Amino acid sequence: MAGKKKGEVITFKVDESLAHALEGIPNRSEFIRNSILHALENACPLCKGVGILTPNQRAHWDRFAEHHSIKECTVCNEFHIVCDESGDGFLPHEHA
Repeated sequence: MAGKKKGEVITFKVDESLAHALEGIPNRSEFIRNSILHALENACPLCKGVGILTPNQRAHWDRFAEHHSIKECTVCNEFHIVCDESGDGFLPHEHA
């Protein structure tokens, strides 16, 4: 019988303040799963959320940055990458 594979159980320790904050949540497992998935979806695509580039990633970034810059969006004030050669600063606000 080929049944549905059960999920893996992963446990982790939390400090007292986080444990207290989670007390009122009806389904903590679902909340934690959704929170982790959301964090992974919003992680930096280059460093994968680590916050630091490896030496090789930095070399690739330096090469890329020769023709790209980081600009602040005039609509939402968030920073985004702009191609210096084409001037393409695609603003999602203009295409929504």
